[in-house]
Amino acid sequence: MGWKVVVILLSILSITGMAGGETMAIKVRSKAFTEGGMIPKRYTCDGEDISPPLEWEGIPEGTKSIALISDDPDAPMGTWVHWVMFNIPPDSRGLEEGVPPVRVLRNGARQGINDFRRIGYGGPCPPRGTHRYYFKVYALDKVLDLEPGITKARLLRAMEGHIIDKGELMGRYGR
Repeated sequence: MGWKVVVILLSILSITGMAGGETMAIKVRSKAFTEGGMIPKRYTCDGEDISPPLEWEGIPEGTKSIALISDDPDAPMGTWVHWVMFNIPPDSRGLEEGVPPVRVLRNGARQGINDFRRIGYGGPCPPRGTHRYYFKVYALDKVLDLEPGITKARLLRAMEGHIIDKGELMGRYGR
């Protein structure tokens, strides 16, 4: 492949937000904690273990569905998945606190399985130390033809080539 083709491909990846150094236009926040702040005990295994409220803005035109992945890259055995959700309606502006652990929500959104082997949200539960927890929101150019109960890996494969933009919020929790 010639250098001109590589430059063109990198330019396309940059425009679509899929190259390294991409900008994230979707802004994700929570009423429960700030970017880099501590996640309240209520949303962890030491508390009620319910999902925190999330809000987002900046979903681009052409979005057909939204996906959410929450994970902990600091887990001792590798990244630990806390929440997988997809086919969230594109006009949604967030999720209320305490999303029920059901396969399909009233709005049609579907939940996958987390690394606790449960459907829906599983809160921070680090064995020791303070870990980072990322809540990643993806705008997709299609509704995904997937069954509820899928894994993060399966969702990521299905999203390949369909991510328009993304945003994230990181909170911390420690024991």
